[in-house]
Amino acid sequence: MFGRRAISAAVLVLVAACSPSESTTSAVPTTVAPTTTAAAAFPVTVAGDNGQVTIEERPVAIVSLSPTATESLFAIGAGDQVIAVDDRSDYPAEAPVSELSGFTPNVEAIAALRPDLVVISFDPGDLVSGLNAVGIPVLMQDAAATLDEAYDQIEQLGIATGNGDEAGQVVAGMQGEIEAIVVANPPTDPPLTYYHELGPELYSLTSSTFAGSIYSLLGLQNIADPADADGAAFGYPQLSAEFIVEADPDLIFLADTICCQQNEAAVKERPGWDTLTAVNEGGVVELNDDVASRWGPRIVDFLQSVADGVAAKAG
Repeated sequence: MFGRRAISAAVLVLVAACSPSESTTSAVPTTVAPTTTAAAAFPVTVAGDNGQVTIEERPVAIVSLSPTATESLFAIGAGDQVIAVDDRSDYPAEAPVSELSGFTPNVEAIAALRPDLVVISFDPGDLVSGLNAVGIPVLMQDAAATLDEAYDQIEQLGIATGNGDEAGQVVAGMQGEIEAIVVANPPTDPPLTYYHELGPELYSLTSSTFAGSIYSLLGLQNIADPADADGAAFGYPQLSAEFIVEADPDLIFLADTICCQQNEAAVKERPGWDTLTAVNEGGVVELNDDVASRWGPRIVDFLQSVADGVAAKAG
């Protein structure tokens, strides 16, 4: 039987094989210490997925090994506290990208930078213990499963870095923008169906995943849900071309445009796909791989891309 960490790692590797980005799986809800100001008194304690983490002083040398955390740190105003990020943290442009890996992290290489906080989304087994052994606090934030968990993680980073007010403002802004998009795009009757593609090998995701929950906000129906009804694929089933053609989705969302150069033209050339409703009625939507696979502030951009695709199909 797979453990929760093993499942999470397997999904991350699956998506990383096709994209320079991370994927999403389940996570335990997090809590943060009650403080709000950037000049808040330290020490503070936050509850990460690796347990309670105490940060003695406001960190000024942060290493982020999570592309999502990197985006969030810069969004909340902690960018000038970040000294290095992993090799997949490609946003924002000013992020200090290094050769550090979030998937195969090297404790010695990280410790050599003398960080006073390391943020990760995955521990292969000895990263947290190795860094803790040399006095470096590590905050692990597993991939969020819900919007509330994504908001919690941003606020948690605000507490951990002394940017609580800014983090709260970012979350409030996201909530307002998401609500506005949902209100402006009410569900259709009957609901539109969709296929989300993680790679040309036809790996997809179900409504039980984080990205799947974003589609659900607009009332879309996922064709992959029956393919993983027993949960054997943990929300990320590999579909067959025959299954997709038979399901005939109204919309196809390609989250493999960067990694694998997939686009509407490539989809049309696949055997039998030229008969699909999505292909013939303007329903193929080309997503940014990174935006569609991270759970930070650009969730809003992902939802807007989905809404734009729905609107274009309806129009």
